[in-house]
Amino acid sequence: MPKQLPLALLLLRLGVFIVFLFWTLDKLVQPDHAAKVFGAFYGLDGLGETAFYLIGAAQLVLILAFVAGVFKTWTYGAILVFHGVSTLSAFGKYLQPFDNLLFFAAWPMLAACAALFLLRESDTLTLSRQPAPATA
Repeated sequence: MPKQLPLALLLLRLGVFIVFLFWTLDKLVQPDHAAKVFGAFYGLDGLGETAFYLIGAAQLVLILAFVAGVFKTWTYGAILVFHGVSTLSAFGKYLQPFDNLLFFAAWPMLAACAALFLLRESDTLTLSRQPAPATA
């Protein structure tokens, strides 16, 4: 394993975490805005504030476990699925690319989520217990 790989994976994880943190805070601080997003992109209209507080709280637990690097298969996998759904739910925006350029930032982040999931065993700068490195 290249010696820089764990640092590169940590930086990817921190970058993805920052985006998810603000998406999570949006649900907790501005549930009315989160409701508009859920209605516009997921077709889920009519969810009340309580629903967004619960979703936000659950998402906060998930992203804290993700940034800590624990339960990697589950947390990295959930982040990949959630961001994949988010990216694909904006499909219509990609059909008018020059009016919606910022939506294209979702694709490299989705690639980062996929890379983190695929390389999760090499992501060793975490709070999870790691097996002892093999000696040659």
